[in-house]
Amino acid sequence: QVQLEESGGGLVQAGGSLRLSCAASGRTLRIYRMGWFRQAPGKEREFVATINWGSGNTYYADSVKGRFTISRDSAKNTVYLEMNSLVPEDTAVYYCAARRDYGSGLRQTNYDYWGQGTQVTVSS
Repeated sequence: QVQLEESGGGLVQAGGSLRLSCAASGRTLRIYRMGWFRQAPGKEREFVATINWGSGNTYYADSVKGRFTISRDSAKNTVYLEMNSLVPEDTAVYYCAARRDYGSGLRQTNYDYWGQGTQVTVSS
């Protein structure tokens, strides 16, 4: 089992920045990929970004490309989401997810473990 705990959410004005963290614990050696998803009120959960734990290769949703950066610190078993130039449309609960085995990371069903989520609110 892998446990994930997000932190770093909060309230920020439009144009501001936040950095989310997701600390993994448990059987972390089995992690192949980690990702971030978000869910706004009344909307479905959507993909934000993913990172290959070994290679560091990343992929982003078009809506955040150029503004968000996903990274990982293998020594700390932590993945980060640096969010810049935030807009009110980025307001959502942000979830961290981990995948055990080889494969892609664009869909919720690609992941085996999930965190509880952290709220990000961007005011206009």
